[in-house]
Amino acid sequence: MIRINLLPHRQIKRAERQRQFTLMIMASAAVAAVIVIMVYGFIGAETDSQKSRNARLSEAVVKLDKQIEEIKQLKDKIKEVLERKQAVENLQSNRSQAVIILDELTRQLPEGMYLRSVNQKDLTITLEGIADTNARVATLVRNLSGSQWLESPALVEIKAIQVNSLRANDFILTVKLKVQKPPESGSKAIKDKDKKA
Repeated sequence: MIRINLLPHRQIKRAERQRQFTLMIMASAAVAAVIVIMVYGFIGAETDSQKSRNARLSEAVVKLDKQIEEIKQLKDKIKEVLERKQAVENLQSNRSQAVIILDELTRQLPEGMYLRSVNQKDLTITLEGIADTNARVATLVRNLSGSQWLESPALVEIKAIQVNSLRANDFILTVKLKVQKPPESGSKAIKDKDKKA
């Protein structure tokens, strides 16, 4: 006898497959949602961590900026103190400069001539005087060239004049003052340290 299955087995299998497919989609969606939530949480945690690091770095930068400003102020103060010290050293070294210049001029001045005026502007000294002959003026120029305090003598003008019915020469001469180096001090060491820093 032939048996015929009249139950709708195809529809039942299709419904079962449909249910399994729906369950797989729901499970996949749930897994995907969990992954998205985990990734979002991880990214949020990393972002918060980076923000806190950035905040710490910003605070450190502000502190360093303040320290740099303080260092600049200290360097300015050191520079100002060194300038004052240099000014004091220059004053001490130049304190007896006028006496030294006048003494040197009297030593180098040959006989038969005298000075009417001595003017100093910065390192240039202008001498105006009267000499018996041109040779005396040339001797003065040679003497000033060999001086330890004066250098670069230059004759500006010389002309013949009458002084007490005697023939003489009126001259104008310029000479440079040699710059005397002050003794080495701690200021150079501080400047060297500044350069290395």
